Amino acid sequence: MKVEKLAIPEVVLVTPPRFGDNRGFFSETYNAQRFGAEAGITLPFLQDNHSFSRQRGVVRGLHCQLAPHEQGKLVRCSKGAIYDVAVDARVGSPTYGKWVGAELTGDNWAQLWVPPGFLHGFCTLTDDVEVLYKCTDVWNKDAERSVLWNDPDIAIDWPIKPDEAVLSDKDKVAQPFSAAHGWFSV
Repeated sequence: MKVEKLAIPEVVLVTPPRFGDNRGFFSETYNAQRFGAEAGITLPFLQDNHSFSRQRGVVRGLHCQLAPHEQGKLVRCSKGAIYDVAVDARVGSPTYGKWVGAELTGDNWAQLWVPPGFLHGFCTLTDDVEVLYKCTDVWNKDAERSVLWNDPDIAIDWPIKPDEAVLSDKDKVAQPFSAAHGWFSV
C-alpha cells in the first residue's frame, strides 16, 4: 500500500494494491489494521456512501458536520475521475483555511483521507462518475453545514471554470468560509 502525506499532513493519499489477471482485478480497498498501521487512519467507520454524477463539472461540497457528529471521510472514485479537496476548518491549526487536493480516478485507485474538522468537496472531471466514501459518523441533518465551493478566502484552484460548475440547490446558497470560524478547533 502506498501512503503519501500531502501539504496538510493530516490529509493522506492512500493507494491500495490492485492485483489483475485476464479475468479482471482484486483489491482490498480497506483493512482497519493496515490503514491504522501504515496510514494512521484509526477512527472506526460507521457509514458508507456512494454517489453517482452524470456529467463533468458536478461539484459536491464543501460539506462537513459539526460535533458531536463530525465526520472523517475516506474517499475513492471507482469510475471516472474527480478532483477531491479537503479544507482545514480547525481554528488554531497552523493550516487553518488552507486546502489540498488530489485527483482520484478509477484507474489510479487512490483514496483521500479527510479527517474530522475539515471541509470536503469534489468536482467531477469526466461524465458518469461514481464515488464511494467511508464516514466515521452517520449523517445528521442538524449537524450538516456547507461552505461555498468557490469562496475567495479559500481560493481553491478547481479544474473547472465557475460557469461550468453544476451545483445542487443547497450548494448554491452555501455559507462563506468566514461563517465556519469556530465550527472546529484543534
